[in-house]
Amino acid sequence: MLRSLITGLAAAALLAGCGSATPTGAALRVAASPAAPATPPATPPATSPAGSPTAPTPAAPSAAVPGSVQSLEAAYERVITDVLPSIVQINTKVGLGSGIVYDAGGHILTNAHVVGKATKMTVTTAGGGPSRPARLVKAFEAGDLAVVKVDDPRGLRPARFGDSSKLRVGQIVLAMGNPLGLSGSVTEGIVSALGRTVTEPQNPDSTGATISGAIQTSAAINPGNSGGALVDLSGQVVGIPTLAALDPDLGGGAAPGIGFAIPSNTATDIAGQIVKQGKVTNSHRAAIGIEGSTIIGSDGRPSGVGVARVLKGGGAEKAGIRAGDVIVSVNGTQTPTMAALAETLAQLKPGEQVKIEVRHADGSTSTVAVTLGELSGD
Repeated sequence: MLRSLITGLAAAALLAGCGSATPTGAALRVAASPAAPATPPATPPATSPAGSPTAPTPAAPSAAVPGSVQSLEAAYERVITDVLPSIVQINTKVGLGSGIVYDAGGHILTNAHVVGKATKMTVTTAGGGPSRPARLVKAFEAGDLAVVKVDDPRGLRPARFGDSSKLRVGQIVLAMGNPLGLSGSVTEGIVSALGRTVTEPQNPDSTGATISGAIQTSAAINPGNSGGALVDLSGQVVGIPTLAALDPDLGGGAAPGIGFAIPSNTATDIAGQIVKQGKVTNSHRAAIGIEGSTIIGSDGRPSGVGVARVLKGGGAEKAGIRAGDVIVSVNGTQTPTMAALAETLAQLKPGEQVKIEVRHADGSTSTVAVTLGELSGD
């Protein structure tokens, strides 16, 4: 159930909610490691008023270092003790993944690809005990999020969700989940970057989820981590670990230290709508109003998005786009694939007007103005 994703500059693999350790799909081409920072020049010795060097200041006692280490260890232990009871393992007939206890009513937040096509599954807490039957409430596949509900919520501890908009690059985070079926595992890292846009290409097991504003982290994310928690040192969930990169130079193996998480603000907004209304009523995502697929040109390379169907009442229909047309760019940004189109739209808002270049069946091209609609939650 491993899948792949595509970033703006490269491709990566999407970890599915299964225990398989062999990634498949597209791979991420990574740049060579940057050179290690140069060693800063030594501070010149201080001089006396007469200009002669004074004795160097003694180094601080090394005993201070263990104290700092112990303090950090204590913070880790405190966070793990507090949050791990809110992390569960989700098992379907075809694989496993992770989830987070969303509320006291037994709602569990996870990735849509963890549940896949399943409507029934079992949930096990990190502390063990018997598995609990659960059912799918709703999946929002376009954003790779889903909510399931256990039949018996007794003893489940809801997690505390933080404000992901306040995250800083360099902040320490812990990833909690069930990688390779190892229940209640924890890895650590930092927030490596913010605001990434990553897209999973379409395949039989996926509709091609696009995540905007993704958190990049160096915390290890392995198969089975999907749907778990990315946690800060205050014990708040700030993201949902979802994606990990593959490096072709490693034979398609995992690219060390490159993983992606859905921001908690996005996840809780979608989960809240599903819990309260049973579906996503406001995706906050822009859409053209078509169904399509990547077109391969005569040179064997992707050349645009072929329009298979125009949705009634959508922006594309109103702008005169028809089935058989090929979308080649949006606001001047080339869209050779469905993934590229999804990434471009993920950075726009419903209601915005964009210029879309279209290639017609007779080979002619035209540019039309399209007012973007909202991506459906179904």
